[in-house]
Amino acid sequence: MTTSSRRLLVTGRHGFVGGILSRMLEQAPYAARWELAEISPDLDLRDAGAALTLVESTRPDVVIHLAAQSAVPESFRDPVSTFQINLLGTLHLLQALKRRQFSGRLLYVSSGDVYGLVPAAELPAGEERLPCPRNPYAVSKLAAEALCAQWAMTDALDVLIARPFNHIGAGQSERFAISDFARQIASIKVGSSAPIVRVGNIDVSRDFTDVHDVVAAYFALIERGHAGETYNVCSGRETSVRYLLDQLVALSGVAITVAQEEARIRPAEQPRMVGDARKILEHTGWRAQTPIESSLKAALQYWQRSLEKAD
Repeated sequence: MTTSSRRLLVTGRHGFVGGILSRMLEQAPYAARWELAEISPDLDLRDAGAALTLVESTRPDVVIHLAAQSAVPESFRDPVSTFQINLLGTLHLLQALKRRQFSGRLLYVSSGDVYGLVPAAELPAGEERLPCPRNPYAVSKLAAEALCAQWAMTDALDVLIARPFNHIGAGQSERFAISDFARQIASIKVGSSAPIVRVGNIDVSRDFTDVHDVVAAYFALIERGHAGETYNVCSGRETSVRYLLDQLVALSGVAITVAQEEARIRPAEQPRMVGDARKILEHTGWRAQTPIESSLKAALQYWQRSLEKAD
């Protein structure tokens, strides 16, 4: 694929990752390479007609399919909507691309959550591992992966699958643990809350990557990834959630009490998780670079500004 300016369609571009992606496209080295297609914040890919109108109006050269219901607790509360958005929405996009004779590259953004429970002795989780999803969100993502793979076989679609692990940064929804901790701590710092941070099980570890690095991985895959391949997007480093909470507290300079709440604890929680990042490095040269402390500082500052503005 050439590096000349190409028209890029990003579903979900008004979400957390999509917003970061849009801002990164305004800067080097991406600004001269890409023309970002306009897309309505109200776009709903559950509507097949809306998907077709989107593709017809944007005429993309490349598509990054980010749009999803991505919160695991929400997927348990409303599995039907989760599947309608994540699987049916993907089907409608594929049908629209086929109808408009799309001949470019599609990057489907799945999730490292599709691996499910991985025994500690078998970590890090590599792409060759058989997925075993344990929640409706992960099942919907794996089903959409299979749908994209089928489209690649039967319709010669140039498709790649990205499996991002946990990513963090400014602007992430408080439905995700680290962002929620940052929001609670920022609320304490601005004097809006008592000095108590309510948590679930923080004695677990995960593989965290800064959202800017995640977006950079998507562009690396578009430009240098191998057609038909699946790639972990992760740091390859294991970090405990308790450590990240401690770092947020240290960055804020406030004194807190940690209160564990039963309602925040997920059933059958995976104690440890870390991904194998070697394949994406070998194929594209991408690796996570942003120190996790920078990501935490950005998340904390985001919530502090938001709360101060709300007052």
